[in-house]
Amino acid sequence: MRSKIFTRTIWMLSFISLFNDIGSEILIPVMPIYLKTIGFTALWIGVLEGIAEAIAGISKGYFGKLSDERGRRLPFVQWGYALSALSKPLMALFAYPAWVLLIRTGDRLGKGLRTGARDAMLSDECSKENKGKVFGLHRAMDTVGAAIGPVLAILFLYYYPGEYKTLFLLTFIPGAAVVALTFFIKEKKLAPVVNLKKGNFFSFFLYWKVAPAEFKKLVTGLLLFTLFNSSDVFLLLMAKSAGMDDLHVIGVYVFYNLVYALFAYPLGSVADRIGMKKMFIAGLMLFVIVYTGMAFLQNEWMMYVLFFIYGIYAAATDGVSKAWIANTVPSAELLQPSGSMQAAPA
Repeated sequence: MRSKIFTRTIWMLSFISLFNDIGSEILIPVMPIYLKTIGFTALWIGVLEGIAEAIAGISKGYFGKLSDERGRRLPFVQWGYALSALSKPLMALFAYPAWVLLIRTGDRLGKGLRTGARDAMLSDECSKENKGKVFGLHRAMDTVGAAIGPVLAILFLYYYPGEYKTLFLLTFIPGAAVVALTFFIKEKKLAPVVNLKKGNFFSFFLYWKVAPAEFKKLVTGLLLFTLFNSSDVFLLLMAKSAGMDDLHVIGVYVFYNLVYALFAYPLGSVADRIGMKKMFIAGLMLFVIVYTGMAFLQNEWMMYVLFFIYGIYAAATDGVSKAWIANTVPSAELLQPSGSMQAAPA
């Protein structure tokens, strides 16, 4: 076990995620309003987000596999964050739905480009016994940014109401800071996986044939949960329907992110001691409590209680699931010196 748990790379990647989420989440309060002003209906907003997230999900595996083949992680991280940093302010330049679809897709493609390589770098920087702490810290920093962003949006719109395009353009500032910070990361040298079969955008699915049984069970379970899980947006709509005004809805969203950030690291640390599976199951129990409570929602204080529990649920499952997946495929199995290396998720 390493004496130093949090290395320079871990801290740099965590601060990068913090600034990136400030730029992303600052748009959360204004995105639906802005899209409606340029002709998007609620249905087409859902279609837009569905397409963008699908591209992000598929590209994560492809670019993660590609980083294994190249034996390089950092270029994928740098280009991924750069693409997202440029996409956000570009969305305000032309008020056409086709342009917004293109730029929003580019933003999510940037997420797919960087995520696998970034998570692999985090995993490579820590031992198996400390992955819960490391991914918990990373998610905590990420979520602090998610809490700061909406607050900055509220302050800006208070003094400059209706200046949505200006707010989009201002996201270039945290985006530029993110890209600059990536150049301070020192990447470990990895041997490229030379005998992986080159393929297309979907070829990373071939890993399923050689994946460990534990990995298959875990990913199948997480996929099923994701398919049946609902978006956080629906919980915010519940808050709105319960009588909260727009300011309080954003406030409860910020509150949720603060709770998430506060508990992400300590729960990750506990997961290292008791096991990722036990912590994840405990989180799912909290998830059930939240959605059951929403059916009996009666007043504002109850909404805050439920979002407090929901923040703990997120802290107990998000970073923990990433660490759990990383533990099912040890680095020694990804890059074997014998040359008989297999494709692996990054």
